Amino acid sequence: MLIVLAGTIGAGKSSLAKALGAHLGTEVFYEAVDHNPVLDLYYENPKKYAFLLQIYFLNKRFESIKMAYRRDNNVLDRSIFEDELFLKLNYKNGNVTKTELDIYKDLLGNMLEELEGMPKKRPDLLVFIDVSFETMLSRIEKRGRAFEQIKTQPGLREYYHQVYHEYPEWYEKYNVSPKIKIDGDQIDFVNNPSDLKNVLDQIDQQLKTLDLLH
Repeated sequence: MLIVLAGTIGAGKSSLAKALGAHLGTEVFYEAVDHNPVLDLYYENPKKYAFLLQIYFLNKRFESIKMAYRRDNNVLDRSIFEDELFLKLNYKNGNVTKTELDIYKDLLGNMLEELEGMPKKRPDLLVFIDVSFETMLSRIEKRGRAFEQIKTQPGLREYYHQVYHEYPEWYEKYNVSPKIKIDGDQIDFVNNPSDLKNVLDQIDQQLKTLDLLH
C-alpha cells in the first residue's frame, strides 16, 4: 500500500509518518527540508526564490513518489498532490508571475501523466492532519528551524495564516484517493503515546475498510 500524509506547516506530518512507518513496517519518504539549498533563501526573499523553491520541491516529490510507487508499502510525509497549493499562494502574493505559474502547471500536469504509467497509479490513502492555527505556530516554534521563526521574521505570521486557510478547500477538492482527516488538536499524537495509538488505530480501521489490511 502507499499512504500519503498532508497538512499545513507544523501539523506533525513527519512525526506521524515516522510512527506510521514503524507501525506498518514500511519505508518512509520525507519532505526535502533539512538539506534544501533554497528554502532559507526563500524565507529571506520570497519574490526572488519562490519559483525556484517550488520547482525544487516538485522535482524531489516526483522523485519520491516514483520510488514509492515502485515498491511495496510506503509512507510519504508530503506528496506531489499538495504542490500546486503553495505555488498558487505565491502567485496570489505576487511572488511568481503568471508565466511562471503556467509553466509550473504544465510541468506538474506532465509529471502526473507520467505517474499514470507506473505500477501503482495513485495512493491508497491520504491522511490529512487538521490542526488549529495556534497549534501550527506552536509546533513551528518548538521544532526550532531558524528560518521559520516569526520571532525573528514577524512577516511570516501572515504567510502562515494564508497557508493555513488554503488547506480546508484543498482537502475538500482532493479526489485522487480515499482520504481520512485526523484532528491534530484533540489528538496530540506528537507528545502523547496513547493519542498516537488512537490515530494509528483510526488509520488501521480505514485500511481494513479499504481491504488493504487484514
